[in-house]
Amino acid sequence: MSKLSHDFRDGTALVVDGNPVSRSIMVSQLRELGIRQVSQASRIADARRHLEFRTFDVVVCEQHFPNDNATGQDLLDDLRRSGLLPFATIFVMVTGEASYSKVAEAAESALDSYLLKPYTAAQLDDRLRLSRRRKASLQAIFSAIEKQAFADAARLCMERFDAKGDYWLYAARVGAELLLRLEQFDGARRLYEAVIESKAVPWARLGVARVQLESGQVQTAATTLEGLISADPGYADAYDVMGRAQIELGNFDSALVSYKMATDMTPASIGRLQRLGMLAHYCGDAKMAEDMLSRAVRLGLDSKMFDAQSLVLLAYMRLASQDRKGLQRCLDDLRNMADRFDKSVRLRRLVQVVEVLMQLLDHQTARVLELVRVMMATVGDDSFDFEAACNLLTLLSLLAQQAIQIDEVDENVQRIGLRFCTSKALTELLAKAATAHPPYAERLSETLTTVLHMIEKAMRQSLAGNPRAAVLELRDDALRTQNAKVIESAWGVLKRYEARIDDAPALGTEIQGLRMRYASFASRPVIGDKNLRQSGGVSLRMMDIPDNEAPPVG
Repeated sequence: MSKLSHDFRDGTALVVDGNPVSRSIMVSQLRELGIRQVSQASRIADARRHLEFRTFDVVVCEQHFPNDNATGQDLLDDLRRSGLLPFATIFVMVTGEASYSKVAEAAESALDSYLLKPYTAAQLDDRLRLSRRRKASLQAIFSAIEKQAFADAARLCMERFDAKGDYWLYAARVGAELLLRLEQFDGARRLYEAVIESKAVPWARLGVARVQLESGQVQTAATTLEGLISADPGYADAYDVMGRAQIELGNFDSALVSYKMATDMTPASIGRLQRLGMLAHYCGDAKMAEDMLSRAVRLGLDSKMFDAQSLVLLAYMRLASQDRKGLQRCLDDLRNMADRFDKSVRLRRLVQVVEVLMQLLDHQTARVLELVRVMMATVGDDSFDFEAACNLLTLLSLLAQQAIQIDEVDENVQRIGLRFCTSKALTELLAKAATAHPPYAERLSETLTTVLHMIEKAMRQSLAGNPRAAVLELRDDALRTQNAKVIESAWGVLKRYEARIDDAPALGTEIQGLRMRYASFASRPVIGDKNLRQSGGVSLRMMDIPDNEAPPVG
């Protein structure tokens, strides 16, 4: 982390303003304060590119851009949602009277500072120094986060909050986010509720809903969100979280409406455009899907916020319209991304999908069969995830629709279902991926019942007084199916009856290994890149960067 105690003399700054006159004035003011390196951007898209690939000590950004759908706040939210703005960077928003209240509210929690027009160079200097003081005051917390000492960081936040020390509100927000990450849901909820009691702010109410959602109280979370949206209908993050709750409840059409509300409020948000487009694709709204995903490509193909799955879904649409040029462009873009991140298994897999579509468009049936068989051979791999399952099911359904026969298809559709049908929502998403061939969709819809019967059969042994036999049966079923719900059921029975099971420690080690191998404790429906920060949370950058297996996004 950058030291926060240095002066501005060797610092770097970025000025973002669409008006060349006011932009020039800002640049001059910063240079007068001793900042020698000052970059400029006249558009939100240009600023995003600067901030994705460079680190600045100071960013001064205009809130309103007359010729742009996005605002300065949209830029800040997108950067923080994607974990692309380091804690050490001071972000100052410049706003007029009309948008003052919204920016001032943001400044209470996530924004470093704001300036109300007209302002002087002295006021700018004062804001920068106050912001730097805040950074320094909270540095111990973020140093702990940087060292991955999350429990220590949470403790420091709680101490700051309890003492109502400097910047206690921001510390409370960071602390609650840390407790959520540590799955200490009761502590996170208590912290959010204490903030609400001290000073009702929308992000704290949203935090309560996020805790409820993460701890499995989905319907309760939806009710909390309904109240929040009713009180603050302009809070885009609330619609994001409501969409997540509705997906988990299996209400996909309602989720589509919620995501569209959030996207309409922030039409230049790459992440929201992609998420809405992806869900529209699975819900069968091809026009909305193509519109949203195409816009995301135009806005952010080179952005770290861009999710490569968007290109795969667009490729399906290009195939449907027999647009060879458009399909080739999707393939070229994916190959370029895979070349840049040559260690990404995910990107190589996505390239394979679009290569099959290209061969299908060119009627190269033998090559199509060869490539699809290679993909089916990976269904049991640890790295074969839910996204890969949906893409393969869509391919297999397209082949069946065109009467292209592969002997092993039925077996692989069944394997995918047994592995990934863990809830109503995930099962419905799999079925939606296979819509082109209704028999596959129907079979997948029925597979959840098979999985539930499997679990019930094992549980009967536990009820009959033999919990060890139940654990062993569930373990064997888990090894055979790789199903997260089965794995978690085995873990649940073991933890409940471990005092009555002689070899509980050995079984616990084995089942915990399965939990970690297949991340069964985190098996939940996610639309869009799972590495992005969930809406409503504070972006703790060092916690949000994925490992080097994949690029930051996509």
